[in-house]
Amino acid sequence: MSVMSSTRSDGEKPIMKTKILFLCTGNSCRSQMAEGWAHHLKGDVIEVWSAGIEKHGMNPLAVKAMAEAGVDISGHTSKLIDELPEQDFDYVITVCDNAHESCPLFPGKAKVIHKGFDDPPRLAAESSSEEGTMAHYRRVRDEIRDFVKQLPGNLS
Repeated sequence: MSVMSSTRSDGEKPIMKTKILFLCTGNSCRSQMAEGWAHHLKGDVIEVWSAGIEKHGMNPLAVKAMAEAGVDISGHTSKLIDELPEQDFDYVITVCDNAHESCPLFPGKAKVIHKGFDDPPRLAAESSSEEGTMAHYRRVRDEIRDFVKQLPGNLS
């Protein structure tokens, strides 16, 4: 685990936070959801980023699905790994098969873990209604939430 640089107000030792990068193909949907959930549910124990192998822009339906669950990711931006500040990640979690297969090497101690989730835009392409489309986004959103709830304990 990495040490946060902030000093606690109660004079205790700095809080140890696990540094996690969620990596996906375009950093537009699944990795953004994971980052949003990690901030929302685990901000006290996880320092989190998300990035993509490519940059596809934010998926508005992912933003909408997260907002329905009370998590605002509307201020997030789609970014490449190279655009992140230099970090010594503890874990890099690939959330789609393409990112897992294309995952670059990370210097240092980063452990790469694959936890694939279905691609809501691909699933939604066959939907004939907005409700059907959103059902795919909601299901994947909730699966990602359930995974993030278990962090960082489920990574060992």
